[in-house]
Amino acid sequence: MKILFIQTGGTIDKDYPQKNKGYAFEIDTPAVSRILENSEPGFEYEILPLLQKDSLDLTDIDREIIKKTCEDSVFDKIIITHGSDTMPETGSFIGSITGKTIVLVGAYRPERFSNSDAQFNVGVAIGALNILESGTFIAMNGKVIPADRCRKNPETGQFEMV
Repeated sequence: MKILFIQTGGTIDKDYPQKNKGYAFEIDTPAVSRILENSEPGFEYEILPLLQKDSLDLTDIDREIIKKTCEDSVFDKIIITHGSDTMPETGSFIGSITGKTIVLVGAYRPERFSNSDAQFNVGVAIGALNILESGTFIAMNGKVIPADRCRKNPETGQFEMV
């Protein structure tokens, strides 16, 4: 299995460096590079830093870039790291891509934080690629949900099937 990891930004890749007084965030190097370094993966992969934005700042032009990158890729298994706030919107936007298995994944706390959920969520996404048929999915909260049937509950923050 070969996986393309596409970084679009979001909390998973955030860092809060002291040089900015700790309040302003920066999108750091792809979190998956650090996760995979420590995981001894049994598959080949490439990491593509594509966008470095908070998901609330993503536009439809950005989503077109993500979609075109997925469509043009030689990889048929793709994981997109993405902010959780607009993950369902991006998943629906790119959901018409055929012949590929795409999983969007993120984290509620940056991968650099010791209490981050990033490693767990990325692990779920990787595991899902082993058994999913083609389509676009979201992996969060230990669940894998088809993107066109997924929403983030505004009260709980949990991803759920609709």
